[in-house]
Amino acid sequence: MAGSTRNPGNFRDKVESASGAAGQAAHDVKEAAREGASYLGQKASEAASNLGEKAQNLASGAADRVEDAKSAVGQGMSNLAGRLRENVPDEGMLGTAAGSVAGTLEAGGRYLQEHDWGDIGQDLSRLVRQYPIASLCAVFGIGFMLGKTLGR
Repeated sequence: MAGSTRNPGNFRDKVESASGAAGQAAHDVKEAAREGASYLGQKASEAASNLGEKAQNLASGAADRVEDAKSAVGQGMSNLAGRLRENVPDEGMLGTAAGSVAGTLEAGGRYLQEHDWGDIGQDLSRLVRQYPIASLCAVFGIGFMLGKTLGR
């Protein structure tokens, strides 16, 4: 039985050595996890930043296109007014009506070209407050015409 006796000091050393190795391995895993999380966080931050920049560029481009469209409509209204004046007689009831319409088209075209969306919103708000019933009638009329047109 003497050969089957274990040395308790030697066993304790092995346990302590294994415990130290396990502790070091746990520390290494913890550090690797921390570094991995930091790397993933950095990559997520970069992706979010790139996405934000792309969204901002897209919004800026859309705003520019809307502004260009507003100016183009204003220019088109002014051009239409000029053609109307050229093709309609200056005298008589038709000439008076055409002159009035052309003047209104020119004024509207100039307004669209010279004012930004904030000014237009403020003016529209003021107009609705000043003429609420007429504004409602106009909105219902436009809605009715759009409904008829789109319903076909």
